[in-house]
Amino acid sequence: MRKLSYFIAASIDGFIGAPDGSGECFMQYVAGDFLEYLRTEAPDTLPTAGRQALGVDDVPNTEYDTIIQGRGSYDLALEARITSPYAHLREYVASRSMTESPDPHVEIVSGDVAAKVRELKQEEGLGIYLCGGADLAGQLREEVDELVIKTYPVALGTGMPMFAADFRVDAFTLDSVRAFDNGVLVRKYLRKR
Repeated sequence: MRKLSYFIAASIDGFIGAPDGSGECFMQYVAGDFLEYLRTEAPDTLPTAGRQALGVDDVPNTEYDTIIQGRGSYDLALEARITSPYAHLREYVASRSMTESPDPHVEIVSGDVAAKVRELKQEEGLGIYLCGGADLAGQLREEVDELVIKTYPVALGTGMPMFAADFRVDAFTLDSVRAFDNGVLVRKYLRKR
């Protein structure tokens, strides 16, 4: 069975962006050995334009072959006139308001997104990359098998939470921690089932 991985950037106080969802405050840390990690060990998670800029656009996917993202995350690409931001992956966008995809490579999921993820998990292939935002992560909280949290050395005080969901305790086990020269940590947690 395929796994759903929530691969997300967060502040040290657990926010994935400013109150409006912007993650611009994290961008200064995408440099040095952390950028090299993304380029060499996590290129599947990079937008296609980023892969091209880093010279890894032709690198085969090794971890993920499918992405699901929320409408807010997808809108950021649309604002830049990019209709298929992760063209190297099968792309799904969860949206209650968007009825038609602007790109044949992007499928809109307007119904039960958790049911769609359970269906995708049954297919053969690599993992499924959950790429924000908080509302979608909250809807898929039960389906998340792995958390990969890129923790940036900043505190935001308030902002968009990692999961927009009701209170509930979900247990995960720490699998690995990796530190980078600019203070970024990448922590991987596996769900206790």
